[in-house]
Amino acid sequence: MRILLSLILTAFFSKICYAELGEETGLKIPRYVSLKSNDANIRVGPSINYPIVIKFIQHNYPLKILEEYDDWRKIEDFTKNYGWIHKSLISGNRTGIIVSDNDDKIKIFNTIKGKTIGSIGKGNIVSINKCKIDWCSISLNRHKGWVYKKNIWGVENTEIINV
Repeated sequence: MRILLSLILTAFFSKICYAELGEETGLKIPRYVSLKSNDANIRVGPSINYPIVIKFIQHNYPLKILEEYDDWRKIEDFTKNYGWIHKSLISGNRTGIIVSDNDDKIKIFNTIKGKTIGSIGKGNIVSINKCKIDWCSISLNRHKGWVYKKNIWGVENTEIINV
């Protein structure tokens, strides 16, 4: 009975682990990436034969990869648009978009739970340098600081980056 239970649990957890990895890259799904280009077409399906539904014109715009098919990645953007993009147009560089439940600017701190050194408005695209449990180190141009992770679209709640 224990052997049967062990086999069932092993098969179950193997399937879960396999389902969380991309079939083409072996990388985690979903995962966040950014645009390499300031001119990228998002298509209805995974081929240039499919019509374009969105055109992104913002370099470093963060995207969430949901699926992989050959050289194409199904993505979701910040506003819940979905489509397919060719892998040559995306980068593993981590960026995020500042989000807020209201129109208030988000405080930027010099260290985790440190002093406020500035603020940033929602909608800004920032580079994500590292993330700990509740905080992320971000940069925009030459400015750096720490913000609450909940104020960034482009990083999972439980994700730890470059620590």
